[in-house]
Amino acid sequence: MNLPSLFVSHGSPMIALEPGEAGAFLARLGPSIDATFGRPRAVLAISAHTTARAPALLAAALHGTVHDFGGFPDALYGLRYDAPGAPALAAEVQSLLERAGIAATRFDKGGLDHGIWTVLRFLYPDADVPVLPLALVPDLSPQGQFALGEALAELRGSGVLVLGSGSITHNLSLVFSNRPRVGGPLHRADTTASDEMPESRAFRDWMADRSSARDWDALFDYRHQAPHAALMHPTDEHLLPWYPAAGAGGRDATPIRLYENVTLGCLGMDTYAFGDGATALQAALH
Repeated sequence: MNLPSLFVSHGSPMIALEPGEAGAFLARLGPSIDATFGRPRAVLAISAHTTARAPALLAAALHGTVHDFGGFPDALYGLRYDAPGAPALAAEVQSLLERAGIAATRFDKGGLDHGIWTVLRFLYPDADVPVLPLALVPDLSPQGQFALGEALAELRGSGVLVLGSGSITHNLSLVFSNRPRVGGPLHRADTTASDEMPESRAFRDWMADRSSARDWDALFDYRHQAPHAALMHPTDEHLLPWYPAAGAGGRDATPIRLYENVTLGCLGMDTYAFGDGATALQAALH
């Protein structure tokens, strides 16, 4: 049985200091992967916060921690997650993409943005699993993102965890405007689903329903078909990593929502698994 690919909502950077329910789930996710499939040989990470005009692989031998945010407590900037890179895997991924007609560039540079390291510090807190960031191309359509993921599908059979990191809903203007209602400043990560905006709930439920139906046409056209799509994603870079992760799982596999919750009223924290191993991972978590 192959590793599933994953989409994880990373939420506020403050999850690193205030794990809440989402952090507790992520802390269970890594050991569940290991127990069910064995420790991944590497993580191929596609994050909303590392972008490029064309697919680019950060093939450094060692990645430092990038604190790509501002206005947070000093303690957050003191956290480190410096992980080994995966230069050999970068060549393998480049070959797979080129075989699918997708040109990709390798750079001997590194760095893990907060969409990667805040997640991985829960999954693999010892920073002992090599990481290969693949830059997100935000101008690529959801269907194009899915096709890129399909080109990476065979990695799951060789012990590579394909990980998309974004947010199932993401509108920071709403987060700011809702602060009095949800009861805390922007960086708090401990509000619950009881504070959720109905528009956020409607969008998250639509994604789950269309995923369960494997309605790829609707999911690719989410911008026009999902309720409150433009409100929940004024720009769609935080949802786009869902699609390569889904593509890596395959069109015939039903996406499974492993976890669902919301912080800060409208910042969805849902995690999805894709591929033939998704059901086994779901069972291991429950």
